[in-house]
Amino acid sequence: MQWFNRFIVWILPIFPKSFIWLFSRRYIAGQSLLDGIEKTKELNQSGCCATIDVLGEDIHSLSEATLAKEECMHVLDTIQMNMLDSNHSLKLTQLGLKIDKKKCFQNVKDIVQKAKQLNNFVRIDMEDSTCTTDTLEIYRKLRKTYNNVGAVIQAYLMRSQEDVRQLIEEGIAHLRICKGIYDESPEIAYKDREKIKENYIQMVEMVLDSGGYVGIATHDRGVINRIIEMIRSGGYPSSQFEFQMLLGVTEHLRKELVSQGYRLRVYVPYGDQWYGYCTRRLKENPQVAGHIIKNIFIRK
Repeated sequence: MQWFNRFIVWILPIFPKSFIWLFSRRYIAGQSLLDGIEKTKELNQSGCCATIDVLGEDIHSLSEATLAKEECMHVLDTIQMNMLDSNHSLKLTQLGLKIDKKKCFQNVKDIVQKAKQLNNFVRIDMEDSTCTTDTLEIYRKLRKTYNNVGAVIQAYLMRSQEDVRQLIEEGIAHLRICKGIYDESPEIAYKDREKIKENYIQMVEMVLDSGGYVGIATHDRGVINRIIEMIRSGGYPSSQFEFQMLLGVTEHLRKELVSQGYRLRVYVPYGDQWYGYCTRRLKENPQVAGHIIKNIFIRK
């Protein structure tokens, strides 16, 4: 049935957005911050922590970047006001990275400083390979002043182990490790799934061995099982790691890990710019699209 699932994803653009929302709502808290807050409350009650993300990295002006910064500030205030176990994730392109790098740095610095005042934490998401060097440069500059900010490394990029090694040497390895979902050239990105998995596990081990902190962001049960065995055999303390998952994905596995006592953080996106995010998620996980189509049109 893989061909059917991929076919459904391929024809998604011909459907109206209202129909795509049927696919997407499992991945998105809603279109408002209130939706994100309510979903985070539910997750906290179920034993999970969260990271709230404002969707909408496709901006075209610095005024839009300023509005995005203000929304991020509002997210942090609202987390504090509701006493939620949640931090905040953001994308630098949403804050002007592709328009004015200096302005982008000032925007994210203001957000990180705000989070510091509220005893909270900001995770800088990683985007496609055109952003990697600039994102890590800004992260390094922020870490000269703030320790409440972390970065993301993508296991499918060939450069990633060297990036991790350098960040470890600099003493700033507070990293979320993910596989990566952008369509990159085979000249810079591994295409073999097993190679990506091995790279992923090796980088998690590198951070743990260094005494850094790692967010293990994957839904791959095989990878998770191998990392749990590594953690047990290596005697790494729970203060060095957490598991991370996307909202609406492998919820049964999420519950298993929470029931075993592991700290687990769920990525909670919200906003009216949900379409691009969700089409990426469905391309990454096409069986979800096929499953929903069958439920809509096939009656037993």
